[in-house]
Amino acid sequence: MLRLGILGSTRGTVLLSLIQAIQQKRLLAEISVVLSNKADALILEKAHAHHVSAQYLDPSGLTVAEYDEHLSSMLQAHHVELIVLIGYMRILSPAFVTAWRHRIINVHPSLLPAFAGGMDKNVHQAVLEANVKESGCTVHVVTEAVDAGPILLQKKCIVLPGDNVDRLKARVQQLEGEALIEVISSYKVPSPLTFEMAGDSLIQS
Repeated sequence: MLRLGILGSTRGTVLLSLIQAIQQKRLLAEISVVLSNKADALILEKAHAHHVSAQYLDPSGLTVAEYDEHLSSMLQAHHVELIVLIGYMRILSPAFVTAWRHRIINVHPSLLPAFAGGMDKNVHQAVLEANVKESGCTVHVVTEAVDAGPILLQKKCIVLPGDNVDRLKARVQQLEGEALIEVISSYKVPSPLTFEMAGDSLIQS
């Protein structure tokens, strides 16, 4: 069973989609640990409420590299095989991405490459201001370049007349959960050799 490590900084709404899918046997995986850089992040409360191991890692006084080294140690201690970013409001260090190459995925609330680089409600606001006809989400492999890793799956929704940020965000979040479940279900755990030599995508087409 695939062991997941979740990194999040916000409400963790999509975490509930993963938990529900696991409980319903639609996703054959286990959430080993949820880690956050925010002590008051609701994703920690949601994890605890569902008896999932969760912990706040204080970044105070640490460089990005030092913090990510601590983060990596925690993930290894929980035998994590795949890292999933859900509203994680930090840029991972190059050393961390290299150490976990092809084992980190992110769900972004837009149809990348459109609106790359933004986070949370800022992305939805930018979508509305651009007057585009559709939005959605993208699950992609995390690389050193922000929001530029190989795309694994996208799901789309129509931007409706009269939409505001909260309404659009709610529809996109539903898609985010569905997309992550699909991608994680197709993930193939690489051997150490494959981990070093794999191509751009771990998802079988």
